[in-house]
Amino acid sequence: MYWQAGRFQIDLNAPKVMGIVNVTPDSFSDGGSHDNARDALAHCEALVEQGADILDIGGESTRPGSPAVPLDMELARVIPVVRAARSLGVPLSIDTYKPEVMRAALDEGGDIINDIWALRQHGAREAVAAHPGCGICIMHMHRDPQTMQQQTMEGAVVDEVWRFLESELSVLRGLGIASERIVLDAGIGFGKSVEQNFSLLAAQGELVRRAGGYAWLAGWSRKSSLGAVTGLPVDQRLGASVAAALLSVQQGAAIVRVHDVRDTVAALKVLAAMEQQNLPNR
Repeated sequence: MYWQAGRFQIDLNAPKVMGIVNVTPDSFSDGGSHDNARDALAHCEALVEQGADILDIGGESTRPGSPAVPLDMELARVIPVVRAARSLGVPLSIDTYKPEVMRAALDEGGDIINDIWALRQHGAREAVAAHPGCGICIMHMHRDPQTMQQQTMEGAVVDEVWRFLESELSVLRGLGIASERIVLDAGIGFGKSVEQNFSLLAAQGELVRRAGGYAWLAGWSRKSSLGAVTGLPVDQRLGASVAAALLSVQQGAAIVRVHDVRDTVAALKVLAAMEQQNLPNR
């Protein structure tokens, strides 16, 4: 299995780590840490050194209740980082739902569009169609970032998430978008309760089986559901985040999106060492 992502064919036979680069002043976990191009590039370089397989660059926070960012501001945040990071030798993912940002970032050498709206904004599908080799990650989101946690999902959350993703896949297939370009994301924390998020983790293996040949991305890093079950503030959720990443991989995730790259990479190496032994039970 591989992910066709712009300049790269990403081998997904072993799990890949996507490092988060928030070029924002207000992201829930690390807002303001790298909110200019120089600091963001230094963070990109550090994440690659720590073992990141993919960089995910975002210029607008999508935390619950976050305000939308004007187009010109998002472009000013994201595009200089894409230009500078293109030389780092890893795929560049752009975390955006705005078609104008998609087009500009792909024109500058971006490889993947990671869209919380699953390409449902007007013009988004056309933007990725104009770059027929770019990778795409489509995510389930209930409502929108401003209102998603005011009233979370109701009913059978696992089935509802799958119905949404299946419907969007049908649309993309109808547009002739190759399956190897597409990765799926259940959208942990995007309009779901704590219990619903963990039910999605528990059922992720079944969702991956339903998805057939489509790869799965999991994004649990530092999220509030981890704080709810551990009682820890956002800056103390490293252990919980690594645990969630490992559980996601054991449940079939091909990519984990994380803040703490070094620790996640180390944990995945331990998991791989165990799995390679194939020792009989004693």
